[in-house]
Amino acid sequence: MSIAALEGLVPDWPAPPGVRSLCSTRNGGVSRGAYASLNVGEHVGDEPVAVAENRARLQRALQGARPVFLNQVHGTGLIELDGASAHGASADACATAQSLTACTIMVADCLPVLLCNAEGTRVAAAHAGWRGLAAGVLERALASFGPGDPVMAWLGPCIGPGAFEVGSEVKAAFEAHSPDAALCFRPAATEGKWFADLSALARWRLRAAGVASVHGNDGTPPWCTVSQPSRFFSHRRDGVSGRFAACVWCV
Repeated sequence: MSIAALEGLVPDWPAPPGVRSLCSTRNGGVSRGAYASLNVGEHVGDEPVAVAENRARLQRALQGARPVFLNQVHGTGLIELDGASAHGASADACATAQSLTACTIMVADCLPVLLCNAEGTRVAAAHAGWRGLAAGVLERALASFGPGDPVMAWLGPCIGPGAFEVGSEVKAAFEAHSPDAALCFRPAATEGKWFADLSALARWRLRAAGVASVHGNDGTPPWCTVSQPSRFFSHRRDGVSGRFAACVWCV
């Protein structure tokens, strides 16, 4: 199974030669109905046999690497992965220096963030829904790298700024960290509601943490999961939905 067969996205970022990455779409698997077709989430109601086959297809596209799937809980917990790491640890970020162990994040509107250092010796990934992002999941993932270790980031597809309507409590959660976060929100038609730009919020947090090299999702329509039902799963759009995955690993 090749990356092309999965219709996966190969991140366009200046990662060093020792780092590989891939973001799947919803295409190239065996699931049916609302989960069609490459759903890799075991927790969403899909047939376990189909999920297992989809995960096997994803792994075959990772050029010898093994994806490690987390039990994501919208928090800031991070686990260190190695070659023996089991699936299902409760965390929203992971990191490793172990070759061919893929840090893997599942999403269906939340923002997957892939990270690596300039030497290509360490990688990390974070699940950045608004709760985890506001609480500091990206900062937690960055802390897994050594002090002074230059880090770059790639942001994957997520719910776009024209679709992510939130309440004032979400805006307040980000403004509590910095008033400048208000620039990432615009008023919705309903009073007390706002449209949030999740990728802009992530870029702002990364740059505030000293990450100058940020690539991928820029908030434009091609990155929006909600507006592309043929390509991406979206929980906000469909209610019942599969999950696609973003992976990063050292070779």
